[in-house]
Amino acid sequence: MLQIEKNLIINKSITLIAAVSKNNGIGLNNKLLWYNKNDLKRFKELTTGHSIIMGRKTFESLPNGALPNRINIVLTKDKGYSRENILIANTVNDAIKMTKNDLNPYIIGGGEIYSLFIDIAKKIELTKIDKFFSADTFFPKIKKKEWKIVSEKKYLKNKNNLFSYKFITYKRLKIR
Repeated sequence: MLQIEKNLIINKSITLIAAVSKNNGIGLNNKLLWYNKNDLKRFKELTTGHSIIMGRKTFESLPNGALPNRINIVLTKDKGYSRENILIANTVNDAIKMTKNDLNPYIIGGGEIYSLFIDIAKKIELTKIDKFFSADTFFPKIKKKEWKIVSEKKYLKNKNNLFSYKFITYKRLKIR
């Protein structure tokens, strides 16, 4: 586990938010694997007004740059990286510090960034797409003994969504 300054996370509820395929895939060639209008709507509803932390590649995959009405924090090893409307963090601790008074910051990807934060997250908002996809980026394995499903809602495929899917909310069983 990373050396996280405990005082940075004591009052925060860090939430990982992702959409995954049956094989935990989240992307291929720095692109999403599918389009799901309801998932994007839910993502916007949950993250608007909050800090969002992402990796450089995830940020660069966003079609219009920084997401509006959110504090966009990009975690990168590149100390010279700079783009409009984002904050740059070079460490997990720096990224958390940049969330300031936001008690519920969201981690939005990619795979490496999810892996850095999963051990300190208190919640996971997951969209599970009911299909296997070829992927080169994956969400970390959720250890069943550490997480409890607190809500789950299933949706069948329809004219707006090519695949059945479900929204699942996990809460950590034991706060670290």
